[in-house]
Amino acid sequence: MNGMQPAKRIGVLCGGGDCPGLNAVIRAVVKTSILRYGWEVFGSEDSFDGFIQAERLVPMTLDTVRGILPLGGTILGTTNRGNPFRYPEQGEDGELVYIDYSKDVMERFEKMGLEALIVVGGDGTLAIAQRFFEAGLPVIGVPKTIDNDLLATEVTFGFDTALQTATDAIDRIHTTAASHGRVMFIELMGRNAGWIALEAGLAGGADVILIPEIPFYIESICRKLKERKKRGRRFSVVVVAEGAFPNEGERIYQGGGRDHEPLRLGGIASQVAEQVSKDCGVETRVIVLGHLQRGGSPTPFDRILGSRFGVAAVELAARGQFGRMVSLRCGQIDSVWIRDAV
Repeated sequence: MNGMQPAKRIGVLCGGGDCPGLNAVIRAVVKTSILRYGWEVFGSEDSFDGFIQAERLVPMTLDTVRGILPLGGTILGTTNRGNPFRYPEQGEDGELVYIDYSKDVMERFEKMGLEALIVVGGDGTLAIAQRFFEAGLPVIGVPKTIDNDLLATEVTFGFDTALQTATDAIDRIHTTAASHGRVMFIELMGRNAGWIALEAGLAGGADVILIPEIPFYIESICRKLKERKKRGRRFSVVVVAEGAFPNEGERIYQGGGRDHEPLRLGGIASQVAEQVSKDCGVETRVIVLGHLQRGGSPTPFDRILGSRFGVAAVELAARGQFGRMVSLRCGQIDSVWIRDAV
């Protein structure tokens, strides 16, 4: 109709590792935008790749998000290797080169007529979002990480589901540990923050919990295990965050660190188990949960929190409050500057 303003357009993308609850955020962003404001929504596939590669900015409709609330992962895809400011590509000589595509992203954003970009991610992805905001892009952040390691929010969605998965694994390990009289080591995710290991260990009744925040001593672990043995406890369960490290020691990596591939933590539980077996004379086994903690259907808590975050992100866009990240404080949805969150 004559005189009507064209529908507002916004974009949404997910970056970094996947986690349960991402689809809840996407669904809330799309439904709030369309039903409350009559906006158009475009999803960028595999993080910022949708702005870099042709035909990867896809229209999002109510049909697109129908039925995705209980699904793990993200229907838009994600990556932790697509930093537009330093995008890895294969050169003509076969060598890896890094290209700055940030201007291309901004040009595509403007060409598409987008007026806001909702970025769902952890500290790495949100740090990229902050750089784009400083360059003039109207960005809004949504915190996502199973590690629960963003200080500006009480909790991130994805953590509760990962915690449930880890606790369930510890419960199952208890029965086989008791049956065979073994010391079972369970390695959980947690690069710099030990929330999953700490809370799953407490909820699962672990006998020893090792987290990145507190360097450990092998002697202390052995002392604890020997005390349990004296009390007639034939088995023990030790929970280890992947980022844990011994006093006067370093974190253990299983790969990565070359070219654009990020360093991958892993192997600390095996190292500790081997040392404990040698020093304490006990039989040990090691279980690494790995990406099991990222998968599966989100818990009700993560579905609701992700939905609340998605609605709040659209509301920030409606008010023109860019450069901010939605957060949970005292149980209420709030927002903080992205720069303070990362």
